[in-house]
Parts: sequence; C-alpha cells; structure tokens
Amino acid sequence: MRKYETPFSNRLQQKTTSVYLLIGIILIGSNLRAPLTSVGSLISFIREDLGITNTMAGLITTLPLLAFAFLSPFAPKIANRIGMERTIFYSLLVLTIGIVVRSLFGTSSLFIGTLLIGLAIAIGNVLLPGLIKMNYPLKIGFMTGIYGVFMNIFGGIASGISVPLASINNIGWQGSLGFWGIFSLIALLVWIPQLRKPSQSPKATSGTAKSVKGKSIWKSPLAWYITVFMGLQSLMFYTLITWLPEILSSHGYSSSGGGWMLFLMQLALIPMTFIIPIVAEKMHDQVILSGITASCFIVGVLGLWIGFKPFLPIAVILLGVAGGSAFSLSMMFFSLRTNSGQQAAEMSGMAQSFGYLLAACGPVLFGVLHDFVDGWRLPLGLLMVLAVVIFLSGIQAGKNRVIAE
Repeated sequence: MRKYETPFSNRLQQKTTSVYLLIGIILIGSNLRAPLTSVGSLISFIREDLGITNTMAGLITTLPLLAFAFLSPFAPKIANRIGMERTIFYSLLVLTIGIVVRSLFGTSSLFIGTLLIGLAIAIGNVLLPGLIKMNYPLKIGFMTGIYGVFMNIFGGIASGISVPLASINNIGWQGSLGFWGIFSLIALLVWIPQLRKPSQSPKATSGTAKSVKGKSIWKSPLAWYITVFMGLQSLMFYTLITWLPEILSSHGYSSSGGGWMLFLMQLALIPMTFIIPIVAEKMHDQVILSGITASCFIVGVLGLWIGFKPFLPIAVILLGVAGGSAFSLSMMFFSLRTNSGQQAAEMSGMAQSFGYLLAACGPVLFGVLHDFVDGWRLPLGLLMVLAVVIFLSGIQAGKNRVIAE
C-alpha cells in the first residue's frame, strides 16, 4: 500500500511547494519597491519632524541604492554557499527588521533601518532573475512580468497612500512606513516551505561562477552595455521618485497632488512590466523595444522641462511607460543574454552593483544642481542627455547574442 501512496504523496508535496514558490515570488516582488517608494511623499514630513537637512533627506533614498551597489556582487556568492532559497529567506527577515527599526525611533534608527532595507532588497533584486531562470526556464518572460507587475503595483500604491495613511488617527510618518512590515512578514512566512528544498551543490556552481566572473561577465562588452542600461534607467526612476513631487510643485501642484502624480507614473509602468517581458521573449531581438523605451524617457523629461501644465500628466505617463519597459528589459537581458541560472545571477549582480552605484548619484546630484541654479531646467536637461545614453546602450544590449562562457 505504501508503495502506491509514496509517489502520490511526493507529487502532492511537490505541487504544494510549487504553488508556494509562485505565491512567494509574487510576494517578494511586492516587497521590492514599496518600502522605498513609500518614503518619497513623506520626505517633507520626516524632514520637519526630525529637523534634518535636504541633503540628509536625500540620503533616505540614496542609502538603499548604495546598499544595492555594495551587496549585489556578493548576493550570488552567498546564495552559492547557503542556497538561493535560504538566502532569500534571510533577506526577508532582514527586510522586516529594517522596516520596524526605521519606524520606531529617531534619526539614527531611520537611517539604520533604511540601510537594512536596502541590503535586504538587494538580495531579492539580484536573485529573482536567476531563480526564475532555474525554476521556469520555459516561462521566463511570463514570470518576469508577473513579479514585475506586483512589484510596481505595490510600489505605486505605497507612493499614493503614504500621506493619507499617515493622517489616519495621527499615526504619522512612522506608522505609515511601518505598515509595509506586514507584507514583508507575510512573504517571510509563505517562503518557509522553500527551505525544505535541497540547496544547490557548491561544487557545481562555484566553478561556474568563477569562470563567468573571470572570463565572461566583467570583461564582456555586452555585459557592460546591459549594466549601463540598467544603471541609467534606475537613476532615472529613483531620481524621479525622489524629486517628481517637488518638480511638479514648481508647476503649481500641491504636495498631495504631486504624490498622486507619482502614483500615476507608477500606475503607467505596471502594464509595461507584464507586457514587455512576454513580447521581448518572443522577439528575435529587443533593439526596437529599447529604442522606443529611450524615446519615451526623452519625451517625458522634455515635457517636465517645458512645464506646459496640460501636458504634464502625459509626460508623467510616458515616464512611467519608459520606466516599466526599461526595468523589464533589464531583467530580461539578465536571462536572455546568459546561458544558465548561475550566470544570470552573476550578470544581475554585476549590473545592479555598478548600475545602482550610478543610480545612487541621481537624487543627490539632481538636488545639488537644483540648489546651484535654483531651478529644475539644468537637472532635467541632464536627464535628457542620460536618456540618449540609455538609447545607445539599449540598442547594443538588445541585439540577439549571449555572453560567451
């Protein structure tokens, strides 16, 4: 009797674990932006309550990006040592702790918690493309789109409801930011069944990782095109997340109105994060998609630069479309331009390390330029130049080829 029950029991357990894996990926995606985008609309409240400068307020956005840059190259190595599933579990634990610490105390805990959040999200950012390539090799585009959609839905919701949430029963900005710890805790609990999976063999992957890093990734021109594309689109996104409400306030928008326009930008990128990966996977190459994406960036930034109020919502939507498309293309390049899950993780680590180092400069540089010229036209002009570089690097990254092993 047991002879027939055991295979059925094993299949049932495998199916249950697969369902939890799918739900877990969705929940991880939901936690990759919300803890960060929830800050943008609350910066003025945090600044006034804690009495910090604009420079320190900018660090709230920049610090996680520096954490991304620092930890991203090491995330595949950590996963190679203790297993990808276990690494993701610990990152969710650190994320939950970081959200709680950020919301409980004063200025010091605000930055400590923010750093922990950045380190935790860096793990998810790097490992999810490799995890999808290994577990869903025939559905890379679909699964990339799924987690991208939920990441941006929750990122957009976090931007839109942060200020209203802070006003409910006077819970303040601390309660508004701490609210997102509920979702990270849920993701942590749902991910537990994945810990029962056997870890990858270190011997099987460490040699590959070494050869990829030494011969293929860091010395590959294609890898650097992908890295520049990834980094500059991240710089655009996080700069706009930080300063879009302030830019719009110079065109007559209120703080609440600016927050909802930020929500509109992220709402516009949601369908793109689902559509683009599926379309990109079916195309011979992604050159046209890269060109259209960069063009949307250029037109959107130009709209903010001109400041014609009736056109501003259209400009914000175009920026959202460009951001969603560029992010999705970056994630797809990690998979489409590599030969294995491990190489995809290495490519992701390289691009997100150097890329987020570029992105970390965006909000601070943007603020410095604004203070220097006392206006937004020069900073926005710089973004248009960077959008042209996104166009050039995207054309190269979009060509149909893979990184040699």
